[in-house]
Amino acid sequence: MAKTSPGEFIRQVRAETAKVVWPTRKETVTTTIMVGIMTLLLGLFFFGLDQAFAAIVKFLLSLLG
Repeated sequence: MAKTSPGEFIRQVRAETAKVVWPTRKETVTTTIMVGIMTLLLGLFFFGLDQAFAAIVKFLLSLLG
């Protein structure tokens, strides 16, 4: 593999960063809100699942003693 000089590397980095399309403020806010909502929903889901498994384990342990 051919080595790239530091100057050439900087030129390539600048060329690639020129291709980047940054999201608008509205897109960023919308995405942030959606991530918050999904995190909340998944947190509630896993909390419910954990409570259900805890109840099942308590029930099974009560059968033993």
